[in-house]
Amino acid sequence: MFANYLIGLREGLEASLVVCILIAYLVRTERRDALRPIWIGVGAAVALALGFGCVLEFGSQEMTFEAQEALGGSLSIIAVGLVTWMVFWMRRTARHLRSELHGKLDAALRLGTGALVATAFLAVGREGLETSLFVWTSVRASSDGTEGPLIGVLLGLATAVVLGWLFYRGALRINLSTFFTWTGGMLVVVAAGVLAYGFHDLQEADFLPGLTDKAFDITGTIPPDSWYGTLLKGVFNFQPDPTVLQVTVWLLYLVPTLALFLAPVGFASGKGKVKVPDEQGSRGSEHTKAS
Repeated sequence: MFANYLIGLREGLEASLVVCILIAYLVRTERRDALRPIWIGVGAAVALALGFGCVLEFGSQEMTFEAQEALGGSLSIIAVGLVTWMVFWMRRTARHLRSELHGKLDAALRLGTGALVATAFLAVGREGLETSLFVWTSVRASSDGTEGPLIGVLLGLATAVVLGWLFYRGALRINLSTFFTWTGGMLVVVAAGVLAYGFHDLQEADFLPGLTDKAFDITGTIPPDSWYGTLLKGVFNFQPDPTVLQVTVWLLYLVPTLALFLAPVGFASGKGKVKVPDEQGSRGSEHTKAS
């Protein structure tokens, strides 16, 4: 339940912050007349996300077992890819999110109502679709036959809405970069479990071999129906009898992804380096011109 709460909180807070920044900017610039198109765009994005979630849930029920496993496994891999891109993107841009959205909103205000609706729809819709897909795959992976996973997601989304409102009112001020780094790191761990479960689905659908090749089996030590077994499955998607492929995929994803995520921002791309030679060169040219 905690893992699903974290997903709802992390994904929902991004959408809430986007909406708060857009609305606050319009209010401060005395453009309240543009609030209605923004809310229309937000409402359309939420409806799209809910519709996408319903299609995933009810559409898969009409399939055969093998088709359900193949769909679930494929979507799990896609969802992990999207969420991985999202956590890296948010970690990089959290400090500049406000100015980026302000620029897009200024351009939309010059174009008219339709552009405002599109701006809000695209900003929130992307988060909504990612949330629906990852929540569906995560709930499916950690579901134990109860409503706990879904309740966890809903509680996370509700918390995100409340935090977004508090941000807007100025009652809550935290370092967003630090917040998204910590929650993003935990989400990478959750995503590793979802990815491993997705490959297990593909094995059950006979798309991949090795379903009977167990890496280990500790069901006697950690029974799946015990409270601690349920807790481990709900938080980390832990399976006491994983296949060799599951463990391999889990390690190959988690170790390098977490190492890159926790590395300093711009480590891989070389951003943030001090360009002393260029600076000295420019000073030299200025000195030459002065002479």
